Amino acid sequence: MRGARPPSSKRSTAVRAYRTVRQSDLPEPEELSWRLAATCRIVSPALFFHPTNERGPKRQKRIHEAKKICSQCPVQRPCRDYALAVREPFGIWGGMSEEDRDRILGRGRGRADNTTERSA
Repeated sequence: MRGARPPSSKRSTAVRAYRTVRQSDLPEPEELSWRLAATCRIVSPALFFHPTNERGPKRQKRIHEAKKICSQCPVQRPCRDYALAVREPFGIWGGMSEEDRDRILGRGRGRADNTTERSA
């Protein structure tokens, strides 16, 4: 079509990323039914996913509070297993932070905000 603009690079990148996920890589909907019983459903997602540039004691406090909720959750194990299986890169899942999962999966992020073991 003449005069039509090409899709923005942002959209093109998103489409390419979407197309790289094979259908077989995605869990079946019934395999995710455990989410309906998750305690985190009644809590703000902001507790489980850090804001940009959050570091130090503030980040550690949020992570601690999120993990406390996970520790009482009836579906902590399937949540953790899911996050590890799909290599979830963000948030607290099944009582594990991004850094916890990185250690288990052998991923090194080299992030400047990795403060899990530092004291204030």
